[in-house]
Parts: sequence; C-alpha cells; structure tokens
Amino acid sequence: MEKLTFYALSAPEKLDRIGAYLSERLSRDVARHRYGYVCIAMEALDQLLMACHCQSINLFVESFLKMVRKLLEADKPNLQILGTNSFVKFANIEEDTASYHRSYDFFVSRFSEMCHSSYEDPDIRTKIRMAGINGLQGVVRKTVNDDLQSNIWDPQHMDKIVPSLLFNLQSGEGTESRSPSPLQASEKEKESPAELTERCFRELLGRAAYGNIKNAVTPVLMHLDNHSLWEGKTFAVRCFKIIMYSIQSQHSHLVIQQLLGHLDANSKNSATVRAGIVEVLLEAAAIASSGSVGPTVLEVFNTLLRQLRLSVDYELTGSYDASGNIGIKIIKTHEERQLQEAVIRTIGSFANTLPTYQRSEVMLFIMGHTRTRTHSRFQTTNMLTALPNSFLEPLLSFSLMEDPEVRLLVLTILLSVIDRHDNTPKFSSISIISDISVLKLKVDKCSRQDNLFMKKHAQQLYRHIYLACKEQSSGPQHFETLYTLLALISMELANEEVVVDLIRLALALQELAQTNEESLSVYNRCAVHALSAAYLNLICQLTTVPTFCQHIHEVIEMRQKEVPFLLPEDVFIENPKLPASLEKLEGDVLFQQSKITEVLGGSGYNTDRLATPYIPQFTDEDRLSKRKSIGETISLQVEVESRNSPEKEERTPAEEITFETLKNAIGKYPSNIFPMFSLSALPRPPPSPSGTISSGYGQTQSRSVPVYEMKFPDLCVY
Repeated sequence: MEKLTFYALSAPEKLDRIGAYLSERLSRDVARHRYGYVCIAMEALDQLLMACHCQSINLFVESFLKMVRKLLEADKPNLQILGTNSFVKFANIEEDTASYHRSYDFFVSRFSEMCHSSYEDPDIRTKIRMAGINGLQGVVRKTVNDDLQSNIWDPQHMDKIVPSLLFNLQSGEGTESRSPSPLQASEKEKESPAELTERCFRELLGRAAYGNIKNAVTPVLMHLDNHSLWEGKTFAVRCFKIIMYSIQSQHSHLVIQQLLGHLDANSKNSATVRAGIVEVLLEAAAIASSGSVGPTVLEVFNTLLRQLRLSVDYELTGSYDASGNIGIKIIKTHEERQLQEAVIRTIGSFANTLPTYQRSEVMLFIMGHTRTRTHSRFQTTNMLTALPNSFLEPLLSFSLMEDPEVRLLVLTILLSVIDRHDNTPKFSSISIISDISVLKLKVDKCSRQDNLFMKKHAQQLYRHIYLACKEQSSGPQHFETLYTLLALISMELANEEVVVDLIRLALALQELAQTNEESLSVYNRCAVHALSAAYLNLICQLTTVPTFCQHIHEVIEMRQKEVPFLLPEDVFIENPKLPASLEKLEGDVLFQQSKITEVLGGSGYNTDRLATPYIPQFTDEDRLSKRKSIGETISLQVEVESRNSPEKEERTPAEEITFETLKNAIGKYPSNIFPMFSLSALPRPPPSPSGTISSGYGQTQSRSVPVYEMKFPDLCVY
C-alpha cells in the first residue's frame, strides 16, 4: 500500500487508471463472492483517496463512487455497510478541484432506503439503518456547500432525506434516552439509531439558510400528516423542538409561518389534528426569541383567531359544512373545546414574546376581529383572575378612544366577563320595568373575591362609565350596553357599599345631563337622563326598600306626564321624540339625592356616603386629545399627584404622555421660552480627527476627545 501510494503521488496522471483497475477487480470479486479481496480493494481506494489531492482526483473519485455504488446495490448487509463507511470517509474530504458532472441522486435514494430497512435480524437491521443515516449525513456534508452540485435542499431530495430521519427518530420513541459515561461517549457504535438520527437532523437544520427552511420543514409536516402523528402531540412537539433549537434564531418566524399555513390547510380536519398543530405552535412560540413572529405579527393572530372562530362555529352547527348539511365527520364538542383552549393559550404565548407596545396593538386587533363572537362568554368564578389589573387597565383605556365601535366593543367584553349567570340577554334594551320579577334574574350573594375586586377596581369602573356617557359619538347601542353593565354590576358584584356608589353614580349622570357642561347634544342629554332613570328603577327594586321604590316611581310617573323624552321609551327608538332644545329642569321630574339619602338611611344604608355627590376622579389621561390609535398613547408613563376628591380609595392612574400631547403642549408656549432650557445637556457632535469642530451653537472645541471619554446624558445612552 505504501508503494502504491508513493507511485500515485509521483505519477498523479496514473490515478484514473489505478482507480479503473481497482474498480474492475472489486466488481469481479463481488460477483465471485470473494469478500476478503473486496475489503482489500476498498481499503486501497480509501487510502489513495485520503492521500491524493491533485487535479486528477476527479476521475479517480468517479471510479471510487462506482465501487461504493456497487457495494450499496449488493444484497449483503456487510457490503452495504462497507460501502457506506467508505462514502462517509470520502464525504469528510475537502476536494481541491470542483466537479461539474458528479451526481449524488443515487446515494440519497439508496441511503434513504437503508434507513427504512426491514431486515429480519434486529441487530443487523439496526446496523443497516444507522449506516443509512450516516450515509445521508455524508451526502449533506458533501453537497450542502458545493454550488456545482444539484441542490440538496430541493424537494426531490428533502422529501426522501427528512422522512427517513423522522422514521428512525420515531422508532426510538419507546427507548429511554441514555446518557453515556465518559468511557462510552466516544464509542459511536454505542449510539442508538434515534440518537444518531437526532444528531444528524440537527446538523441538517443548522446548515439550512433562509431560503431553504421551507423545503426542510414541509416534509416534516407531510410526515406527521401521513402517519397521523398530530393527535398524539408528543412526537410532533419533539420534532419541532428539535427544529426550533437547531435552526438559526432569525429564521424562527419562517417555521411559525409554515405551521400557521398548515393549520389553515387543516381547517376541516378533526379537532384533535388541529389541536396538535396548535400545541406545536405553542411550543414553538415558547422556544422562539422575542420578536420571532417576524414581520407578520397580525397575520399570526389573525390565523389563530380564525381557527377559534371556526371551532366555535363547528361546535354550534355540529358540522364542518358551513351550509349546515350533515358533515361526514362527527363533531365532538369536548374536542372542539380543548382546541379552543389550546388556541387561547397559544395566543397568550405569542403575545408574551412581543414588546409592550405591540401587545396593546394586538389586543386592539383581537378586539376588532372578535366583534361577531360576542355571544361566546367567558366562564369564571373569580373576577380577580378574570380581570387582572394588567388586562383591565389597558382594556378600559381603549374605552377612551375616538372610535365608537372600539368603545362599544370594550363594554361588550366587560359584559362577557362580568356576566356569570347569563343575565345579559334580559337587558338587551333599556326600558322602565314596573316589576323586574318577570325577568327571572339570577342573583348570587357577592363572594369575598368579588368584594376584593370591587374594593380594588370599583372607582375605575364607575369613572369609565361616567366618561362613556360624556362621549358625543355615543349612540343607542352604547347607552343600552352601559345600562346592561350597570345592571350586571348590581347583580354580580354588589354589596351595600357598591349599591350606594352606583346610586350616587346614577345621580351624577343626571347632573351631567342637567348642567350640560360638556355641551352634549339634545339627544345625548336625553339619553343620559333616560339611562339614569332606567337604572334607578332597576336598583330600587333590587334593594327592596319600599320608600326608595316609591320615590323613583313618582319621578318616573311625573316624567311620563310632563317630559316623556327623558325616559327610554321615547329616546331609544328609531325616531326619538325630542324637543328642539332642553332647558334646565327642576322639581318633581328629577330624582332627589336628599330624598334618596333619607329613605335609604332609614334602612341602614350609609347616609354620609349617600349624601355626598359622586365626583369622578379625573386624571390627565382623560384631558388628553382623543386617541385614534393605541400606538399614539403608549409612550411614556409618569405618575401624577392624587387629586382632592371624596373618592379617597382610588389611586390616580399614571398619566400617558404621547407625542401628540407634547406637540400640543409646546404649541401653547412662545418660542422664546425654550432657549431657557440648558442646551449644554444635549450631546455634542463627535469631535473630528483634526482637533477643531463647530458645535452647532457658534462654539468650537479645541482638541479631539476619544469617544470612550465623551460624556453623554443618561437618556442618550442605550
């Protein structure tokens, strides 16, 4: 062998003839079953290949690959393994010269076939499969960076390589993953097919560039489809954990996009299949780094919301067919419910990867895309967990937006969370009900958790109800929803203190419409009066204090005679019967705070609190110009000092200072005020190498200062 190697190195032009001779000998020995000589010939080919790197190597490689092919085609497992081992050695050699005509298509096909070996002897079968895995790894290593070879990432190759790897990965599902001792770690023959497969799969994915991710992931999706592996979830989750951890992090969003597309493609598949895909999405979102959703943030949530909507439709109609025809597949309600829960968890997981400003935009997006699903209610027993501060505050902030549809949607969401006894349909319209027992309302005693919730958030809710009544763009639906919200709070969350505050709020709304400091339209003033009357009519019957009910009914009867346009029956109709203008009202057509305090005080209610007019605690947030989008408002939050108010319990929320606010504020002051601020606090431009620069304010710097010695204000340093 030493002489042969020396000869080949001395006369490289003879390499091709040496290769051809060895190839001929090997073919003859294989045919004659002289396997000892076969091994000698392959060893000679291997050693010559390792030693020679001259320009003539290409022709020798052709002979070598011809021999490997011959061995792989043999029906003897040992010859197949021998040929594979030689190919793997060759794959690790970096060739000096490129080859324009070499093809590895046969090797991809043959190694993939070996990965699926069904040889009777289990030990030999394992060896053949492992040889196939190693062979595929060798093909990838040899071709992945060679621009002259056919692209290994093409579907024709990936559709063979990836399923072969997944087949072996799945075969090892039942075996325990071993952690070899240091003595065993170097012995690759101790490695199981599943462990070897995972290592090869990770290497393949790690080499995938941006444009190759799709071709690498599509066969995974197809394999899971073809073998019904979504239902079990475990293997599918494992596959995508490997994918997400192996690919370059900046490509994560491509995998997520493919999963979303696959979820859409399976919209009419069983709930267990869709739930499996959603669970995989959930895991992918948890693994991916912040912002992994990529440039199509809203597309992600749009897809998930669409699936949620479809699932609810399937559950309600009992069919995958939108026309209502009986579907071939039977809808299983509990499976659809599990899917819906999985989608909601996944939406939350994706939202957690986003920065705060995007979370708020996504919340608004979700609200805008769930308007048609208002009949789908939350089921909760604890308001503290259903409406945590982190959700309630941004939700209520949307109620101050300019868009009346968004404001209405916020109210609808609040109703769906608060209503735990399905009372909402009973308040679908505002009216004066003489006997509320006909409504058959379901009322439970307020729990300790509900009391804690109201103690913490009641003033917030009252304030936003009050502010909602001041909106010029509010229409009949807004007032009907506000009435329902007041009614639900009274039945779901009311203790004695809450009842007192709600009555004070209703009286404050009457005062709002009466004084008209907000310059509301005649319709809005009449609507607020009607809302106040309808609610006081309801709450007086809920309190069951006869004298309170008597006062409310007397005022309502007087209004019916003299000012019917202050009652809901004349306001919330298609053609409201309104006066041209609304003068200040007096006397018996108004609900009297003093009278209500007197009658309720006799029944043990807190007269001091009842006698104190409700004054909403405004924040600077409420005084800002109307917000058209969430992005305008999420900028900077500054704590503001609490204002003097009877409502001592409420801490003033943080003021949201936006770009628009600052711009408007600057516009109010003369331009000569701002030079008073020290411009020296601003970062000066970097010094020039020449040693003298202009600072931009008529000053100069005489010497160059290294960048690392320059002093910048903290706000300018990232």
